[in-house]
Amino acid sequence: MDQRDPLDTLDDATAAAAFRRLVSHLRHRTDAQNVDLMGLAGFCRNCLSDWVGEAGGLPKDAAREAIYGMPYAEWKDRHQQEATPEQLARMKESVARNAG
Repeated sequence: MDQRDPLDTLDDATAAAAFRRLVSHLRHRTDAQNVDLMGLAGFCRNCLSDWVGEAGGLPKDAAREAIYGMPYAEWKDRHQQEATPEQLARMKESVARNAG
């Protein structure tokens, strides 16, 4: 019996299209703060840019610009809000679950 993960059966074009749609969605939803994404799912736009950089051998700044659609510093100035202590606590708890 074949026990492959169904994700591994997706062709690269389908996976790339879904990834681009995810990135476009995150670009549109600037109200979804990275600290909240980290607190809920244990990853954020910075994680995606790190994964893109690692997969493609891109410098960090280039990978972040690919995800954010603009230089990271510009995105932060336009959209990033100050994290609350509660957001930071949720993020810390969530990130701890990523180990393993």
